[in-house]
Amino acid sequence: MPRVLLLLPTRSYRIPDFLSAAERLGVDVTVASEEPSTMERLNPAGLLTLDFADLEAAAARAAGFAERHPVAAVVGVDERTAIAAAAISERLGLPHNPLEAAQAAGNKARMRALLGRAGAPQPAFRLHDVAEDPAAVAGTVAFPCVLKPTFLAASRGVIRANDRAEFVAAWRRIERILKEPGVAARGGAAAREILVEAYVAGMEVALEGLLDGGTFRVLALFDKPDPMSGPYFEETIYVTPSRLPADVQTRCAEAAEAGAGALGLSQGPVHAEMRIDDEGVVLIELAARSIGGLCARTLRFGTGLSLEELILRHALGMPTSGEERERLAAGVMMIPIPKGGVLEEVRGLEAARALPDIVGVTISAAAGQPIVPLPEGDRYLGFIFSRAETPGRAEAALREAHARLEFVIRD
Repeated sequence: MPRVLLLLPTRSYRIPDFLSAAERLGVDVTVASEEPSTMERLNPAGLLTLDFADLEAAAARAAGFAERHPVAAVVGVDERTAIAAAAISERLGLPHNPLEAAQAAGNKARMRALLGRAGAPQPAFRLHDVAEDPAAVAGTVAFPCVLKPTFLAASRGVIRANDRAEFVAAWRRIERILKEPGVAARGGAAAREILVEAYVAGMEVALEGLLDGGTFRVLALFDKPDPMSGPYFEETIYVTPSRLPADVQTRCAEAAEAGAGALGLSQGPVHAEMRIDDEGVVLIELAARSIGGLCARTLRFGTGLSLEELILRHALGMPTSGEERERLAAGVMMIPIPKGGVLEEVRGLEAARALPDIVGVTISAAAGQPIVPLPEGDRYLGFIFSRAETPGRAEAALREAHARLEFVIRD
């Protein structure tokens, strides 16, 4: 059977779903993570340790592995592993995104520069060094604006500022995040960058797409019905299919396709975040990966393929063009963290799971685990999933299930 090299960070939510997808497809899998496993010696074909930050070393080690265990495809699941996948695939002679394109998609400043060069619709922006005086910078920007790190995900460190005082406070808060040892080590030079963007009002949507040799295909468009106006930008509810007018949905697809082209992406999944204001569709983010967390569980294609199966089939050159999203509406709630502390207990799970149109409630935070809200945090309490005849019913079910849950958090 063909072998897939799956690049899965140790803390990824996606590990079980990708492994299940590979099992259903009947392909051999090697899981490569950045932290060594005690089982690697016992399962040398199934486990591999790679330093995702050292692309040359990762590609060389993967090439050595492939000499013993031939690899047919390399798949990453987030920005960092998408970059490593491009470098490894290039070394192995497999279809891949250009390395420079994957790197641009993983760095918001490079993404902005390339989108601007191509004339893609996006917020006005300026890149700053964290060592600059935020009070002086604040005097040069228009308010409201959004400050963010250039390489973190899940809205970590993304803060809206409405005036100079809020700007300075947001800058200092991001500066502390960037100085955390793990963040600084991962970011390298990017851990010195703060991106300042014009705030874009309007409804936000997320688009899931797939590139095949540069040909762009929309897999799903998600509405985000909760207002995301700041000061932090915690993701909550995604619902598909979108309830937007058909012409607006078309413009969203065109914006995502143009953005992918501007970055030079040509292969694999694309995840785009957009806002729709009075002037049209504005690109907020564009990443060379699929949707994060456990949100992919909302999507089913054809006769029941998961998004992970679709991605693996595409990477292996199997047919995917006839697999359309299921007819039912679907939704997911990324359960927000109400406050920081230690999670002691989650009550009401049985009542939430028993509701009509609810198909799953997964609590990903463990009892006894410290939980940190945005903008410092980068994890969710868990996920609620719904399927219904209409997007409105799917959304309503998520809200009702969330209302049944009670989170006991000790300070």
